[in-house]
Amino acid sequence: MEAKIREVFESVGSFFTGGDHIPWCERDIINGCEREVAEAAEGDSEELKRDSIMRLSWALVHSKQPEDVQRGIAMLEAVGYYRSGDYARSRHLVDQCLEMAPDWRQALALRKTLEDRIAKDGVIGIGITATAVGLIAGGIAAAFARKK
Repeated sequence: MEAKIREVFESVGSFFTGGDHIPWCERDIINGCEREVAEAAEGDSEELKRDSIMRLSWALVHSKQPEDVQRGIAMLEAVGYYRSGDYARSRHLVDQCLEMAPDWRQALALRKTLEDRIAKDGVIGIGITATAVGLIAGGIAAAFARKK
């Protein structure tokens, strides 16, 4: 399996150094990348999860199967928008991925990550708002106290 993955990545290198073909990725490599993502999802390393999702997405966009290519494009875009902080657009693309393949574990994992991040940002936003309201109310109360 590792030899095949190395072969694919070497073909990418030849593409960027002047080779005249875009590399293809065989189904067994895609299956191996899907297993790798599933194993990484069970672990604690966020970096390993991200790296394995990127390898899978790369393999998908180099597949000979059009539906794999579409899944890979959507997942790469979703990850890109997630990393740039555009969670709404990322969520939309993940939902599109799940329309194409409802049981796609990687898209489900990214959707959960997005939901957790959106919830965390919402809690932070509520905290900031509550602090601002408290400061304003305190300022008003102090102003009334000075007038008396």
